[in-house]
Amino acid sequence: MKGSDLLVAALENEGVDRIFGVPGEENLAVVESLRRSSIELVVTRHEQPAAFLAATYGRLTGKPGVALSTLGPGALNFVTAAAYGFLGAMPMVLITGQKAIRQSRQAHFQIVDVVAAMRPLTKQSQQIVSASSIPTLVRNAFRIAVEERPGPVHLELPEDVAAEEAGDVALVPAHAAALPVPPPEAIERAAELILAARFPLLMFGAGASRPQLAPALSEFVRRVRIPFFNTQMGKGSVGGASEFYLGTAALSERDYVHRAIDRADLIVTIGHDTVEKPPFLMSRDRHQVIHVGFAPATVEEVYFPQTEIIGDIAKGLELLAGRLEGKLKMNPDWVALRKNILDHITDRAEEDRFPLTPQRIVHDVRQVMPPDGIVALDNGMYKIWFARNYRTDVANTLLLDNALATMGAGLPSGMMAALLYHKRRVLVVAGDGGFMMNSQELETAIRMKLNLVVLIIEDHAYGMIRWKQAVDHFADWGLTFGNPDFVAYAAAYGAQGRRIAAASELIPALEQAFSAGGVHLIAVPIDYSENTRVLVDELRSMQDSPDGS
Repeated sequence: MKGSDLLVAALENEGVDRIFGVPGEENLAVVESLRRSSIELVVTRHEQPAAFLAATYGRLTGKPGVALSTLGPGALNFVTAAAYGFLGAMPMVLITGQKAIRQSRQAHFQIVDVVAAMRPLTKQSQQIVSASSIPTLVRNAFRIAVEERPGPVHLELPEDVAAEEAGDVALVPAHAAALPVPPPEAIERAAELILAARFPLLMFGAGASRPQLAPALSEFVRRVRIPFFNTQMGKGSVGGASEFYLGTAALSERDYVHRAIDRADLIVTIGHDTVEKPPFLMSRDRHQVIHVGFAPATVEEVYFPQTEIIGDIAKGLELLAGRLEGKLKMNPDWVALRKNILDHITDRAEEDRFPLTPQRIVHDVRQVMPPDGIVALDNGMYKIWFARNYRTDVANTLLLDNALATMGAGLPSGMMAALLYHKRRVLVVAGDGGFMMNSQELETAIRMKLNLVVLIIEDHAYGMIRWKQAVDHFADWGLTFGNPDFVAYAAAYGAQGRRIAAASELIPALEQAFSAGGVHLIAVPIDYSENTRVLVDELRSMQDSPDGS
């Protein structure tokens, strides 16, 4: 058996059914082995979105997605997506090719040290130097990728190792690894702090969005009856329809949800990962914090919890709920505060002005998406509005990146969701800047016969940076651009395109696109003047008001 055959057999042994990528000359033996295997090779139009697809597979399933590229330029196109998976805790395995390592007939043509380049962006980066070692290295790669904290692992397969005869080498069976149960002392210490608090508050972070955790988190809230908020990447870990939901911390401070954070004398952070933009800023004279996580807290200037519960989060919360259930009563002040926060967030959500306001776009999207419908966001100003205003009832139904926060990931992320959940509505929301960074993957989506709707928020600018430029009193310069005719652009790929010309058209257009099936692209102009009115002027006036109203 050749090294390439052994690699593919080892991937099959791990349950891999699809690989995404752009092969090159150095991968041809692997391509041939894949042709004879049960694994589907999904050829993308660029390596970066291939790895975004693999990362999103890991995020949604908890199992590593796999992406393939050639050496040099192809491998380096994985770099951004590797960082996306690394900061976002998404398990994935990246396989890159390389020239032969036992001879150098092409000298250093296209050769860069990809293993070294990937090392700071992955949990492990390694070159395969012997075909017989492939089963062990693949098993180890998949094990490392899913261990807490999950992330990418990189394997480089030189072409002579891929062609090497390995003989009969046994595959390594996969096995699940259990997380440790938090010690009783930690549970007791946390319980005592919570029982002593007048205004305890829960926060669900990125680590709470692991696919297997959702039932345990909702059960914990039901049993302890403590109000909660979430970070951007923690949205949906407990349904936003819960009577205990206070909102999402889309900003680090001075938003309406921070009125609840400021009121709290104790915050229990569940799955908080400091790779996210801080949802609140700790200081010495404010609330105490209990960190509940798979791993110990990363102490930062603005995050230094006083006690921790480390290990299996689901089991830890079950034990903690056993100590707290029936012993806590929600302070009545929370009820009034919750109504005030949520009323402010939904203000002006049905305005008919055109171009549409961000609030209206979020409102209309929520109207057409069922509870299990998935919205995949790219990165831009609209992400803050969706984080603040979009209520999620099911885990992992608002896919956004608040860690690397890279543009260009929204379309591939939505494609993977549509591939995995072909009976659920999937909507990509992307700015015109971010969409064009990987818009070529519309062809891949059509070739894969996906049902996918792409909503392009059009402002002809890198809108978030332009807004910050204005807030910081710089001149409006250097951040605008032109766009193609998006309706014609969609048609060029064989997709359906439509432009919204009135506020009343958005809901019918989305409904029609979802009903028709296939790939649809809808362009909607946006009025970003609300950024300043709400996120600057209104929030500043709230801070200046004696009662915070």
